[in-house]
Amino acid sequence: MDRDKQPVLIVGGSLVGLSAAMFLAWRGVPTILVEQYPGSSLHPRAIGYTLRTIELFRAVGLDVSAFSDKFISATGGKLRRARVESLAGKWFEETLWTPEDSAKKENEATEVEYSPCTSRGIAVAQDRLEPLLRDRAVQLGAELRLETELVSFEQDDEGVTASLRDRRKGGEIYSLRASYMIAADGNRSSIREALGIERSGRGYIRTMGSVLFRAPLDEYLASGVRQFDIDHPDGFKGFLTTYGDGRWVLMYSVAKDNTEKPDEATLKAMIEKAVGRSYLPIEIITTGQWEMNALIADRFSSGRVFLAGDAAHTLPPNRGGYGANTGIEDVHNLAWKLQAVLSGVSRPQLLETYDAERRPIGWLRLRQIFARSDYKAHADSKNVETAVIEDIAMEIGQLYRSDAVLGAGEDLLPAMRPDQWKGQPGTRAPHVWISKKPSSEPISTLDLFQKGWVLLADDEKWVSAASEASRQLGVDLTCLHIGMDFIPSSVTEKDLREDYGLIGHGGALLVRPDGYVAWRAVDLPSDPIDTLKSGLGRVSHAKIHS
Repeated sequence: MDRDKQPVLIVGGSLVGLSAAMFLAWRGVPTILVEQYPGSSLHPRAIGYTLRTIELFRAVGLDVSAFSDKFISATGGKLRRARVESLAGKWFEETLWTPEDSAKKENEATEVEYSPCTSRGIAVAQDRLEPLLRDRAVQLGAELRLETELVSFEQDDEGVTASLRDRRKGGEIYSLRASYMIAADGNRSSIREALGIERSGRGYIRTMGSVLFRAPLDEYLASGVRQFDIDHPDGFKGFLTTYGDGRWVLMYSVAKDNTEKPDEATLKAMIEKAVGRSYLPIEIITTGQWEMNALIADRFSSGRVFLAGDAAHTLPPNRGGYGANTGIEDVHNLAWKLQAVLSGVSRPQLLETYDAERRPIGWLRLRQIFARSDYKAHADSKNVETAVIEDIAMEIGQLYRSDAVLGAGEDLLPAMRPDQWKGQPGTRAPHVWISKKPSSEPISTLDLFQKGWVLLADDEKWVSAASEASRQLGVDLTCLHIGMDFIPSSVTEKDLREDYGLIGHGGALLVRPDGYVAWRAVDLPSDPIDTLKSGLGRVSHAKIHS
């Protein structure tokens, strides 16, 4: 039975799948998400979310400010971590995610305001965040089908036909037809396997066991440290952290071929050793066992199917939260491109830029994980000399190179701070506080760049050029004239122009619907219409553009 026809089918209803549904629905793309389980996992995994993730959620009306600063210190947005023999025992040194010299560089630039978001990060358990994503996706129009699993799929030149099993209706199997499918079905993605997509990278690292428990341990958080590397004198090593709601998780290594689950007494004994106290009231919530891998899919798409999140890149847990945050950025990158193609504005070739832009980011973050102290011992020989990139650059200063960007040369670094990029095509447009009227409340330039194409212009001739290029190409383009349509409220107009690299006379900068700079003219060309039409047509892959 063919029950539905939809533009996009998402398989997997965890963080990345739910984010995809939310971003697509916000852009008006009808979307169905299927998830085989009835809700979030009892064993939350991700906990830390970066500044960029907060920005993306903010853009679609999801306010996560309530979770700000619960665990993230006000000094740089870093989780504090200490090596201890136990919580109640001897505490050794605190360890940094980035080296001291990099942290100093970052502190030297604290006068630069990088974002409208007040927190550099949030810390919230995955099972607390996922319901918020679910609710927002549904509010925006996405359809979520829980307890529904993908049985099989086929694709052709026109779309994807999925066979789905509805567990709520006695295992009824039905067919759904979609124009495109997003595979957010995790590290062991059956969709990736069915497509025959191999993975490369460091591979297997170790097998981890974990136990989620509740215990009265808040007294050990008074110093601000929230993460603990357990280095017990008897040789026991583990990692202990809190979810901030009375729940803690202890992770420890187990033998690769060990399938025997420890009993409750053994688990409580390990927890007591990590805490350094006996007779502690402990409530075991759940346990888990999983393999730590570092692998990147060799392709992020095949035909009309796209891999996202762990299906595309499996990254070890780290203090930068690269796994979950990278996946959320994957689907944000994909959402506007799907909307452009499905609406008939852009040619399908635009979708090829998803792999071109996101797969190098997966590799960049994998290499950065092994360049840092936590995993340096596990790095392969090819990664030994990888330079560490400071955290703020990794969060909001990555560079895209693809056919959806003009002017991002191979000689450029993969990531830098936004104040170093200064509006470089292929990077996130810088944040500056502006006012649309002298008396209006300031807003961020980021608020201008999320819905459609925007041209920031430094000469009125671009206004008519934008109107004509938009008309000829069929691409919705908003032109904002600096000093006329808005004025900077936190810097001078000269500073704003410098922040965006408009250092010539009468230049313009084109920003994509995801907030990334696609093209820039430093000066006013002799023919602004043809120049803009050519640039916009190329980066948008406009159907009308020849």
